[in-house]
Amino acid sequence: MTLRSGFVSIIGRPNAGKSTLLNALVGEKVAIVTAKPQTTRTRILGFVEVPARKGKHPAAQIVFVDTPGVHKPDSSLDKRMMQEVHDALEGRDAVLLMVDATRRLDLPELHTGEEERATQRAGKAESEDAFVFDLIRNLDCPVFLLINKIDLVDRKLLLPVIQQLTSLHSFAEVFPISARKKDGLDVLLEKLVAVLPAGERYFPKDQFTDQPERFLVAELIRERILIETGEEVPYASAVVIERFEEPRPLPKGKKSRPDAKPPLTRIAAVIYCERDGQKAILIGKGGSKLKAIGTSARKEIESLLGTKVFLELHVIVKENWRESRGFVESLDWRRQLDEMAGGKRVPKQTGQ
Repeated sequence: MTLRSGFVSIIGRPNAGKSTLLNALVGEKVAIVTAKPQTTRTRILGFVEVPARKGKHPAAQIVFVDTPGVHKPDSSLDKRMMQEVHDALEGRDAVLLMVDATRRLDLPELHTGEEERATQRAGKAESEDAFVFDLIRNLDCPVFLLINKIDLVDRKLLLPVIQQLTSLHSFAEVFPISARKKDGLDVLLEKLVAVLPAGERYFPKDQFTDQPERFLVAELIRERILIETGEEVPYASAVVIERFEEPRPLPKGKKSRPDAKPPLTRIAAVIYCERDGQKAILIGKGGSKLKAIGTSARKEIESLLGTKVFLELHVIVKENWRESRGFVESLDWRRQLDEMAGGKRVPKQTGQ
């Protein structure tokens, strides 16, 4: 049988469960997940190998692309996040639109036609839910509608939601799922394989993401900030890895001694925030909050890297960094890798 392969972009409003779905499909933690909206800030790729099923479908490699939650951009950071969404909709073979079944959607009246809905949108500010549907309106690929979090609602309430949403777009398939419980994902994979073109693997069979370990480590630290802090602090924080020293590999053919110390990875990271008050919250009384963030993050990083980790964290104030296009772009790990490959040192960001 011929192998099938392709790119499948996952889009939806903040907190729809896109990153939870990606992790569930891949079987590894490739995207951080918290209860706070706008957790994801960039495109995240996760690779899934689907084995062939005799009489049903050939083997496939699906490259899933997780994206930031769709919202109307305001700051430079918001605009960068939405650009990530638009980029993910280019060159894709299928799109998954995720909707949170527990949320009431703000959409145009359904008994009207397209012209009437356009008039409604012109007469008032378009809702962000309607904004999502505008993104998929002219796509020339199959779009699958995923109604997520069905484990949290009465199943009898799903049919009206499905009728409402399918009146706004001609979806290739509709799947009520629970990404958290992995309910409905096997059938979803089968249907996706059916629409993918024949092709070669884009990535090695044993690889599950294209993200470098440095980026994954920075995201794990940011995840702890999102969990450990409240109000505006999580959204005004960014993490940059300044030093990442891996343990030296053993000489070829030499085995580790039973009494040898476990390998140690040394990591130094900077947490940027926008105001002195935010810095004080991040550090906490006597450094307690920063210690809690570091301790929790270190455990996750050790699990990821398979080594002991020495983690050093510093907090720097950079006023209004979310409005600085240059700074926001410097946070992109793809750009950082390009600069490293070109022999350029990634410039150290200065703060106050």
